[in-house]
Amino acid sequence: MTDILMPALSPTMEEGVLAKWHIKVGDTVSAGDVIAEIETDKATMEVEAVDEGEVLEILVAEGAEGVKVNTPIARLAGDDAAPAPKKKDEPKAEDKADEKVESKPEAKAEKSEAPKAAPAPAKDGERVFASPLARRLAKDAGLDLKSLKGTGPHGRIVKADVEAAGKGGAAKGATTAAAASGEPRKVLSLEQQGIAPGSYDLIPLDGMRKAIARRLTDSFRDVPHFPLVIDCEIDGLLAARAQVNAVLEPQGIKVSVNDFVMKAVAMALKAVPEANASYTPEGIAMHHHADVAMAVAIDGGLITPIIRKAETKSLAEIATESKDLARRARDRKLKPDEFQGGTFSVSNLGMFGIKSFASIINEPQGAIMSVGAGEKRPVVRGDRIEIATVMTVTLTCDHRVVDGAVGARFLQAFKPMIENPVTMLA
Repeated sequence: MTDILMPALSPTMEEGVLAKWHIKVGDTVSAGDVIAEIETDKATMEVEAVDEGEVLEILVAEGAEGVKVNTPIARLAGDDAAPAPKKKDEPKAEDKADEKVESKPEAKAEKSEAPKAAPAPAKDGERVFASPLARRLAKDAGLDLKSLKGTGPHGRIVKADVEAAGKGGAAKGATTAAAASGEPRKVLSLEQQGIAPGSYDLIPLDGMRKAIARRLTDSFRDVPHFPLVIDCEIDGLLAARAQVNAVLEPQGIKVSVNDFVMKAVAMALKAVPEANASYTPEGIAMHHHADVAMAVAIDGGLITPIIRKAETKSLAEIATESKDLARRARDRKLKPDEFQGGTFSVSNLGMFGIKSFASIINEPQGAIMSVGAGEKRPVVRGDRIEIATVMTVTLTCDHRVVDGAVGARFLQAFKPMIENPVTMLA
């Protein structure tokens, strides 16, 4: 028999939702057949079979949430397959060990027998069966493995057991260890903060919301950031947009204000390459191309599909590509390489009437631009007050890589192109 395992569809994926099966018990599958659809925190992707055989058993039901990577999800008939070569983005061996049985003779003899009850904690002198990862986590948290009950195969202590014990307060000195390691503060329950039980509805966190919470908390806490704000007059842009769309209309292409912004950002990044950079512990990464990510709101969260090499593309190409990426983002049909990476981000809330705002940096990018609504405002020209359409943009910079002077020079390159789009179309 061959087990089909929950795949890791991206380097950061830890769990996912088994959204849909395309096979059933009794079906015969071949390598390359689409067998399931998996929802990650960012997208829904099809999974292809890597082995062939008859489907003996579906181990994880359709719609199951929180399915861990490398968990068996189905079983095929046939000879036991040799282990597949390890992929570069697979979890570490010690993480996988949580899902395996120790290859002891007595363990093999018991393989077909499921444990009937959770074993009691080990007594003094008895050997404690635990995965390498569980042992390391327990040591870091100050936990005595002998005091834990294992929920892994044959009572083995796995990562989840150590984490559960830590949350339950069983760790010796765990609070001190957490404080010393710089872990986030413990969040009190709503009841502990004075909100009465039953006075609210609780919506469970899905994978996307957990990922957003983790990434943005890390970024806001760890990245020394600062904002730079400018106003841009966009009457010239609006007039140019009308002319461009009149030309492109027969092709079914419509250029948005955001497409102009993406194009101007890409060209400004090439003009000021120091702003097109990322901080790493080894040094500053200077990117060769302007891979501009655009924030797209979808059900349950946010995703940032990327216009690759945006500096090389025309407005029509950017408009076509951005519309396609946004549509597939909302349908959760993006591939990982279409939303992972990027050298700079643009977030536009102008369509909601937001005048100005400052976004949180999307690591490892060095900056993100927040675009507000274009609105009629009084502007001073010489000694006269006139009315113009003004759009406020805020550049949030990672001070480790984009200094104030670099950010200011980037905005100095960006503003003329937005106010006079002919300069970036020439």
